[in-house]
Amino acid sequence: MEFSCEFKTQGEYCILSFKGNLIERNQANETLDRFAELVSNDINNFIVDLSSFSYMNSTGLNVLLMILTKARKSGGEAVLCNLSANISSLLSVTKLNSVFTVYNSLAEAELAVSKVSK
Repeated sequence: MEFSCEFKTQGEYCILSFKGNLIERNQANETLDRFAELVSNDINNFIVDLSSFSYMNSTGLNVLLMILTKARKSGGEAVLCNLSANISSLLSVTKLNSVFTVYNSLAEAELAVSKVSK
């Protein structure tokens, strides 16, 4: 399944909904360009919703780390939500579960990010 990402701006933050598989860097070029555009327009808090995301390898991890790093460098935050068991396990094995803030649902993530945005 091909990778895609939908963006939904909610005032002070944006929801990135990942879909499919992310295994090659060039699959995420459009996503990273759009993300950089949002950061340059002073949106720096992000929720990455992984409810429709099936698989990623180290390339996918790097994309998530780039999003987190750029969000934090701009004074914001990026959080993850709705992780599948496979993605959760990958974050655990790579010890990145201690780097990312993870929420069980989009509603929990929105509540947390909306408090940070104010």
